[in-house]
Amino acid sequence: MNAQIQESKVAQFRALHKKGAAFLFPNFWDAGSARILESLGFDALASTSSGFALTKGRGDYGVTRADVLAHAREVCAAVDIPVAADLENGFGPKPEDCAVTVREAAQTGLCGGSIEDSTGDSRNPVHEMDAAVERVRAAVEAARAAPAGFVLTARAEAFLYGDADLNEVIARLQAFEDAGAEILFAPGLPNLDAVKAVCSSVSAPVNILVYGALAAHSRDEFAKAGAARVSLGGALAFSAYGALVETARSVRESGSFGALGERRAAMKIVSGAIAN
Repeated sequence: MNAQIQESKVAQFRALHKKGAAFLFPNFWDAGSARILESLGFDALASTSSGFALTKGRGDYGVTRADVLAHAREVCAAVDIPVAADLENGFGPKPEDCAVTVREAAQTGLCGGSIEDSTGDSRNPVHEMDAAVERVRAAVEAARAAPAGFVLTARAEAFLYGDADLNEVIARLQAFEDAGAEILFAPGLPNLDAVKAVCSSVSAPVNILVYGALAAHSRDEFAKAGAARVSLGGALAFSAYGALVETARSVRESGSFGALGERRAAMKIVSGAIAN
């Protein structure tokens, strides 16, 4: 991609992040879904690790760094709006693993990406604070060195792995901000009060994942709570695959094809979106 065009896209992506803006940041799982979401008027898109893994017939965290980078190249070539990626835990435990992942991701056309503090070890699911901060610091250095720029999001994953302490998660996000992360993210926050607490405790923009009880709230409520952006994770991917299961099961069990007719309108909408 032309360097000036990429710099412009990164700047465009960075400018979307304003406290209280709560811009919608939906998650694609392949180039087709990205094209469809772009056609609906969204300003930027994010990948979903679980949704992408599903396209490979694998569970979440079942893809490699090479898989994710190839996926990023394909999608960035398919759409014109800024794209950011879920870079999971940097594909390795060391700070240098995170740096390599960000450095290579910045060469794919991505405008940004996220690094988690998860370990992949169910007995100790998140890195100790000092190690987590060093990993973010290494990722930040790689992002700042990217020729066209790269917007780094640092994720604190404790709420996805059981009983997390909100104050500890906030302290971790504050440390990530001090290490240079541009965007902060604690997926799995339990309620709107927790969203408000996180957003008011840091200066950097905060991403909120619509997950669990937070699905009962609106974009306006997240904006008033101070969120800068709102992502959907794997929800759209699993909704689409859920429709596949329902339709295919109906055909198999009933021996009739009425369910396919019900999808005709959707086929026209999707075909039109891809054609644009």
